[in-house]
Amino acid sequence: MSSPEPSKASPLRPLPAFIFASRWLQLPLYLGLIAAQGVYVFHFWVELVHLLEAAFGSQTALQALVTSIGYKETVSVTSLNETIIMLVVLALIDVVMISNLLIMVIVGGYETFVSRMNLESHPDQPEWLSHVNASVLKVKLATAIIGISSIHLLKTFINAANYDVKVLMWQTLIHIVFLMSALAIAYTDKLLTSSHQHDH
Repeated sequence: MSSPEPSKASPLRPLPAFIFASRWLQLPLYLGLIAAQGVYVFHFWVELVHLLEAAFGSQTALQALVTSIGYKETVSVTSLNETIIMLVVLALIDVVMISNLLIMVIVGGYETFVSRMNLESHPDQPEWLSHVNASVLKVKLATAIIGISSIHLLKTFINAANYDVKVLMWQTLIHIVFLMSALAIAYTDKLLTSSHQHDH
């Protein structure tokens, strides 16, 4: 006995079809984020080249690094020191983490709100993409933002002598707010998931 063929989806009426097609208006936004990703890649390599040049004694590259990381001393910096290297490396990690955040928004957002990518058979499919939805995406974005905030806070504390106490205090408070917000989002998601499973 042959199994029944799956019923084909009936075509949408004109107005619902038009409203549903409006999701493609988000496509330029994701393309814009890809362009922003390119800017971050360029910025990463500029900073990395400056770091390598400064390691080999270039004063011009060293001053460019000092300016970019906001490192200030009463005595002019004439050679690469451990603090500058640490701040530059943290800045590079910061760029990478923001880039990861962009990838999550671009890939996850497109998959969730625009169109399926059908990556199930692709060997490079991100593990999290197989079960991504708006709720999961929010939790992952909140976690990524906490990571970025942690890097910024660490950079500030390493270079604390060049910051006002109020700046240090406000950055710490903002980081705590990010932590609390992420916990609230994760807890709300857990409650909704538990409620959904209980209903089924």
